[in-house]
Amino acid sequence: MLATVFLIPAPLEEESLQAIPAYVLAAIKQCNVLFAENERTARRYLKKLDKAIVIDDYEWYTIHKAEQEVKQAFIQQLKAGKTIGIVSEAGCPGIADPGQVLIDAAHQHGAIVKPLVGPSSILLALMGSGMNGQQFAFVGYLPIDEQQRKKKLQQLEEYSSKQQSTQVFIETPYRNNQLLETILKTCKPTTRICVAANLTAVNESIVTKTVADWKKEKPELHKQLVIFCLMG
Repeated sequence: MLATVFLIPAPLEEESLQAIPAYVLAAIKQCNVLFAENERTARRYLKKLDKAIVIDDYEWYTIHKAEQEVKQAFIQQLKAGKTIGIVSEAGCPGIADPGQVLIDAAHQHGAIVKPLVGPSSILLALMGSGMNGQQFAFVGYLPIDEQQRKKKLQQLEEYSSKQQSTQVFIETPYRNNQLLETILKTCKPTTRICVAANLTAVNESIVTKTVADWKKEKPELHKQLVIFCLMG
């Protein structure tokens, strides 16, 4: 019997369960085994979806970026024909998320992979940015070193301008202000920057301005969950 692997999205903000479609709960109830990025928060998430769920009926594994031993445990569950759920910490498994290692193993072993619709901060930011959604790239984290970061921003800006391609990137929440400051010092005045913060939360904000306009009024982004989009 072929194993089935459900890719289970989680809310971007713990209280934003309205972003999770009803059919996600139905899929969770089919699972025997759950691989979660963070077991404690995944357990809490499932209980919020349905208080009647018996959490300990599932066999639990913590992904921890899918070390070899976790991957081997996953493969054993595949071979046993189990119905497995991979639960993201926030957003969608496999998108800026360690779950992709397990998903690749599922394909290699002939499992049925079923991605479920849910919130992705990357796509929500792109959708709300007003920038090119026909051609874009998610480039993850920029270098921490200031000079390397400036060089990377200049490269992204040049590529974006030539290819008309939106460049999407992130930073750890406590360095958001520093990243925005570097963007404003480095990029051309006409380059557009979207700052999408706290997506799906009650304090959600999505604003796109030119670098010149952002310099007039800089937002406070410290410890907020932010996606940056750049269009040269």
